[in-house]
Amino acid sequence: MLLTLRTRNKTGVQVGIGEAMALGSAATWAVGVILARQLGVHLPPLALNLLKNGLVLAVLAPVALVLHAGTWPSLPAEELAIVVASGVIGIALADTLYFRALNELGAGRMGVIGNLYSPLVLLLGFLFLDERLGAGQWLGFALVGLGVLLVSRPPGEWRTHPQHTVRGVVIGLAAIALMAIAIVMVKRTLETQPLLWVTALRLAGAVAGLLGLAALPAMRARMRFVASEVPWRRLLVAALLGQGLSMVLWLGGYKFTSASVAAILNESASVFVVVLAALWLREPLGKRAFIGVVLTFSGISCMLLGRAMP
Repeated sequence: MLLTLRTRNKTGVQVGIGEAMALGSAATWAVGVILARQLGVHLPPLALNLLKNGLVLAVLAPVALVLHAGTWPSLPAEELAIVVASGVIGIALADTLYFRALNELGAGRMGVIGNLYSPLVLLLGFLFLDERLGAGQWLGFALVGLGVLLVSRPPGEWRTHPQHTVRGVVIGLAAIALMAIAIVMVKRTLETQPLLWVTALRLAGAVAGLLGLAALPAMRARMRFVASEVPWRRLLVAALLGQGLSMVLWLGGYKFTSASVAAILNESASVFVVVLAALWLREPLGKRAFIGVVLTFSGISCMLLGRAMP
């Protein structure tokens, strides 16, 4: 049964907490990206991924214990396995493949491949969760998709990155598919279990998977970094805000609204990055990106004004 919590704004339009959390996730993730922009210079992707998730887990687990009065979650063994597997698949494996594809293809092409995430969630939600979208949601999906595509493909992007390779495309598609599978497989458990505990258990699976990857001989060389050169304070803030808070809000979006709607709203993250970069870092906002921002927020409005069919 789909859980929904809704409030009314001053215009009388129903606003769901799930939709609000999905948008909050996109915004906080974008802030984390801005904060962490320079971290990749000092940390290889696998090490950065492991440190960020490890820091969040170290903070989130005690918080979950305190908020739930020291009681551990009572999940059936099957649901526990699903949550942990979702973390391994959706964070440890998918993120590692994503970073590899990013190196193969560059940000422009990988950004376009990333646009396949919400269509895949829509398809999996239709097949396994019996979810349907109304006319307003479909219009919003089209506008958000077009807006994100414009933002992620600035003029000249194709000339600044390595030549496209079949291997990179396959790796990128695998990463996006695993992300979509991981969230859909944990959707029903999210609906019935405490949000913070599901998030913490999923992170535990991710950290365990990342430690397993880091232990592989082929990966050890990719874990090396100079600790004295790492901006640890920036890493901590980026991890807690862009990874921790964003992940709680992200999973909360899937808990309180349909997976299809949450996935579409999550697509706005790249647009938030562009807007924050323009406002915060004074990066120029071109005409094409501006049109993309307008289309994306128009699509978000359609999503919020419409209602998903259970």
